[in-house]
Amino acid sequence: MSDASSHPNVASTSAEGDQWQWLEDIHGEKPLDWVKQQNRKTLARFGSGEAYQRTRDRVLEVLDSDARIPAVGKRGEYFYNFWRDKDHPRGLWRRTTLDEYRKEQPRWEVLLDVDALGQQEGKRWVWHGAGCLAPDYQRCLINLSPDGGDASAVREFDLASKTFVEGGFELPAAKSNVNWRDRDHLYVATDFGAGSMTTSGYPRIVKLWQRGTPLSSAKVVFEGEPQDLTVMGGHDFTKGFERDFFHRQRSFFEGETFWRTPEGELQKIEIPADADASPYREWLLISLRSDWQVAGRHYPAGSLLAAKFDDFMAGKRDLVKVFTPTATRSLAGYSTTRHHLLLNEMDNVAGRVEVVTPGQGEWQRRSLGDDIALSSISAGGVDDEENDDYWLSVEGFLKPATLYYGSLDSSAAPDKLKQAPAFFDASRYQVQQHFATSRDGTRIPYFEIAAKDIQLDGRNPTLLYGYGGFEVSLTPDYSGSIGRSWLERGGVYVIANIRGGGEYGPGWHQAALKQHRMRAYEDFAAVASDLTKRGVTSAQHLGAEGGSNGGLLAGNMLTHYPQLFGAIVSEVPLLDMKRYTHLSAGASWIGEYGDPDQPDQWQFIRTFSPYHNIDANTHYPPVLFYTATSDDRVGPVQARKMAAKMQDMGIQQVWFYENTEGGHGASVDNRQSAERIAMTTQFLWDNLTASE
Repeated sequence: MSDASSHPNVASTSAEGDQWQWLEDIHGEKPLDWVKQQNRKTLARFGSGEAYQRTRDRVLEVLDSDARIPAVGKRGEYFYNFWRDKDHPRGLWRRTTLDEYRKEQPRWEVLLDVDALGQQEGKRWVWHGAGCLAPDYQRCLINLSPDGGDASAVREFDLASKTFVEGGFELPAAKSNVNWRDRDHLYVATDFGAGSMTTSGYPRIVKLWQRGTPLSSAKVVFEGEPQDLTVMGGHDFTKGFERDFFHRQRSFFEGETFWRTPEGELQKIEIPADADASPYREWLLISLRSDWQVAGRHYPAGSLLAAKFDDFMAGKRDLVKVFTPTATRSLAGYSTTRHHLLLNEMDNVAGRVEVVTPGQGEWQRRSLGDDIALSSISAGGVDDEENDDYWLSVEGFLKPATLYYGSLDSSAAPDKLKQAPAFFDASRYQVQQHFATSRDGTRIPYFEIAAKDIQLDGRNPTLLYGYGGFEVSLTPDYSGSIGRSWLERGGVYVIANIRGGGEYGPGWHQAALKQHRMRAYEDFAAVASDLTKRGVTSAQHLGAEGGSNGGLLAGNMLTHYPQLFGAIVSEVPLLDMKRYTHLSAGASWIGEYGDPDQPDQWQFIRTFSPYHNIDANTHYPPVLFYTATSDDRVGPVQARKMAAKMQDMGIQQVWFYENTEGGHGASVDNRQSAERIAMTTQFLWDNLTASE
């Protein structure tokens, strides 16, 4: 367990008496006046000028490029895509056929123009996806956010007429889980009024809502507890295997799933609380996050298991080992086709794909595609109801994505469908994977993208990026924005695969939970030190950046390791870990960080609460906090309070910017994204090259 005495700069003052709590009034006049003043200063310094504008414009070219690969999902005979560009900043929902999609310039049928809808209705709608009713896919539930936050309005849409259904299903903006039961019924989990939401701000009750009746008459069919994270209900439309399920998410990584039997009873799927269950035709697939002893057999954390659904629900425990992890290999995810499973795996953070075919006894398996060093390769089923077709995507830090289309029923190589454009000259750069040694001796991998002729003289402006939480893995991917905004300037870009992530499976995540949280920050600091030791950079030329949980990471680099960095960017961050459970959706993350309202847990949480570890007598590198007023997940108030507190202490070079829209992504369109990237880049570059 980490304690305050084992880490530097942990303040000894009481957590009580928060004089900046007035900034928690998100839309209050006084807090917003403070925000406007901060924004003016930051824009004047880092959001204007020739260099900023050049970066913004070049990044926007990347984000708006018509040559990008349009990601599609198949529903019925059509392939659907949501697309933003310079002419449609809020986006177009559109579809095409496979034959058209194969073409260099497909012909698209526009279903909904979000910009036009917003102008027509006088609202700044932000697209949040659509759920369409199988098997004919004529009706969809469209989710539209009024400001980019997680709360969305739900409206029924008719694909034949391309219009919203008059008198159809409709819900006001809320954090809802809504799924089709059939054409005339929905499973609805939303804000029904007092007592219907969890302490995390998500739905606690599922109701069955019948078409043509008021929502108030909908019947309660499932309930969770107030302290749960959320609940939801859904229907599996697979022909011959139609089933209804209800899920109670007790915490971020623990839950219970129930099958509604033909007799209408709810039967719990008896798996470990932190495991995930997913039906696949006659099978039940089980993903483990912890070791499981069952029926006299041991299954390690990170395994994927399968059982016949009916047999499992009847009490039998004949489990097939579909995937078993090793010390370096983990399961990043899986997808299904009509007769096969596609396993997307990682081996030392590089991708590989296996095809697994159900059968009697051990399932058959084979590799799909080639293992490519320091790259990502992933596959997904196109339509597991109809065929064994698959998508295959390959990319790397210097290799734009290539999209292939193939069939597992064919021995032929997949067709190369799309090639993403190159936005910078990759021939000048190289990718290397290195390993740093953390405080407890653990080897921490990191990717370094730098010029081939890099001089190891400690003078290279270097940006170190990390996340380290919620089992999220940072894998090789191509970014034209990073190439243009950072690499072409002469910078080095580094991604740290620290604990708390999922790069080596659930154990890599669990190693940095709660009282072990400081391990993630020790890992990141070890990578920073290794970069300096190797001569890639030095403290005055090394920047750190992270968002959300990564913003908390950046905040801890500021408070615990200020001597290692020349500048830090903390985006949409958690920072006040004493009050985080009482702000926005914070209560949902107690399983990750612990409960600060429990005195014994606050003792270790306090060690990684940047807001409580700022010391007026410590020299800190310049820091930029970037957030959004409409972020209803983490919320803007933590960044506000941190910046205000530091400025009040007289700490120099504390910058703050708050976008009004964008939700947790801090931007709602490509231009806002380009402006954010340009501003943070300008801040980092100015500070990391100031001594040259």
